[in-house]
Amino acid sequence: MTNTEKPTTIIEKKKTGIVETPKPKADLNKAPVQKKKNDKLAEAKASEDKEINKEKQVEQKASNKNVQKDSSINKSPQSSDSEKAKDKPKKPIQKKPIIKKTEATVNGRNLPLSTKYSIAICKFIKNKRIERAIDELEQVLKQKKAIPMKGELPHRKGKKIMSGKFPKKATEHFIKLLKNLSANANVHGLNKPIIVEAIANIASRPFGRFGRVRKKRTHIKIKVKEKKPSTKKTRKKLK
Repeated sequence: MTNTEKPTTIIEKKKTGIVETPKPKADLNKAPVQKKKNDKLAEAKASEDKEINKEKQVEQKASNKNVQKDSSINKSPQSSDSEKAKDKPKKPIQKKPIIKKTEATVNGRNLPLSTKYSIAICKFIKNKRIERAIDELEQVLKQKKAIPMKGELPHRKGKKIMSGKFPKKATEHFIKLLKNLSANANVHGLNKPIIVEAIANIASRPFGRFGRVRKKRTHIKIKVKEKKPSTKKTRKKLK
């Protein structure tokens, strides 16, 4: 009978003639040298790749410039037609003729003013220029000039005036309206406008709290027209 079992002890291995070959030990000193060589090779390859990429970029730029030159030389007929259309002079835009107006108006609706004071101021303003009317109303605010009014009122200083008052709130509202009116006259192109109409009417008076008081409300309308030359001067010029 043959023994199939493997020898386990060293003596048995010697008898059978089995010799174990020793494994070669790894050289620890050689490993870093190989790593250094691999790093140098990788750096050299990377530098070569960069140079190749730069050359490719330069070639692409040159090719793009040549393509642009060729495209500028060989333009399509559609593009030339569009450029010609752009070069053509545009037709002038026809503006509508501005119709010059001879008058300008301003309206104040439901203003919180006394109708009595507003009627007096309308009489004071009428047949005057806008600038002069504004100046005189500013003097009223300073109490240098009184607005003539009827009734049992004290007499005031001034020419052609007997009784009068200095209504502050009403004059402030009238100054605002006159400034708006001057702006309207400038837009319409009026030269030396004169106040022709100044009307004050009672508006619907709302009730106050609990219906005890009815508040004051007035409608105001002021109209302005250009100053026409008087007939006497024109007759003298004609003579």
